[in-house]
Amino acid sequence: MRLRRIEENHRDEIDLEWRSFLLRPRPSPGRTLEKFREYTKSWQRPAADSDSGNFREWRTDEGPPSHSIPPHLVAKAAARLGSAAFEQVHEALLRAYFFDSRDITTDETLVSIWRDAGLPESDFERREDPAILQAVLREHNEAQEHGATGVPAVRVEGGDGIIVGAHPYELYERWVQRLTKQE
Repeated sequence: MRLRRIEENHRDEIDLEWRSFLLRPRPSPGRTLEKFREYTKSWQRPAADSDSGNFREWRTDEGPPSHSIPPHLVAKAAARLGSAAFEQVHEALLRAYFFDSRDITTDETLVSIWRDAGLPESDFERREDPAILQAVLREHNEAQEHGATGVPAVRVEGGDGIIVGAHPYELYERWVQRLTKQE
């Protein structure tokens, strides 16, 4: 939410580009629902901040999600339909995972999100395009090369510095102010 707010407040000054970073690049065998539920208790820290978005502990028997690639493929496929489609799917994926406790690695959930976004069902298959997978992996590897270890990870194009993790809005605002004064 903070980055969306930065984007909104500085629409004429910056161009925010969402890229892939895979927190779980491969399926993880042996991951149990109980361990995953315990992990999601850590989401209460960001949930305590009023401007951090919607988070709550995992409340369903779905999951745990197997790995990060399926939702990234769907987000990239939506992006090919335009920025509005991407934003709608991106927000729906975040809500489904962090608030609604839905396994965003299953086709059932991903198709549901796609449909709810009002996107043409025939275009859902775009997620299987090998070029989309290559883009996701390329962006993930690039983020790692720049030092990303978590999300969000924010970097200025062409810059070496990266900010990893959820930070107060004011930090992002100061960063943008400093950058736009240099241009």
